Amino acid sequence: MNHLTHFDDFGNAHMVDVGSKPCTNRIAIAEGYIKVNDAAFSAIINGTAKKGDVLGVARIAGIMAAKKTSDIIPLCHPISLTRCNISFQPDEKTNRIYCICETACNGQTGVEMEALHAVSSALLTIYDMCKAIDRGMEIGQIRLNNKSGGASGTWTRMED
Repeated sequence: MNHLTHFDDFGNAHMVDVGSKPCTNRIAIAEGYIKVNDAAFSAIINGTAKKGDVLGVARIAGIMAAKKTSDIIPLCHPISLTRCNISFQPDEKTNRIYCICETACNGQTGVEMEALHAVSSALLTIYDMCKAIDRGMEIGQIRLNNKSGGASGTWTRMED
């Protein structure tokens, strides 16, 4: 596919018609990280942040974001998710908290945007809950790692 499907023959943006596409099991995995200072890292890992359980709240924020993706991204189709799993992997050496999200559905269009939106919102929630400790936090490398299902089949990011 080498043309943009979100534009009609006249160059107008429109929602792509997926009505004739078959329903398939679709899965997407996205990731990203937030880099924090020592104090914020400690508060997140030890559960001592003044605003509460940072990773627990971030997980819920990510799930909520995945469910509401079509409300935020203009041309996304509303999707009935069958799964949204969010996990966090702290890295003490780099003071990074990695967020990984897996989304799934049985549908006519993919769930990549839902996974990416979930990771973005989860990381922004960590920022919000820890900004009193570290205003210099950095969010980075939000990206799709894998997708499967649909006519285009499976795609996996090659290691950089």
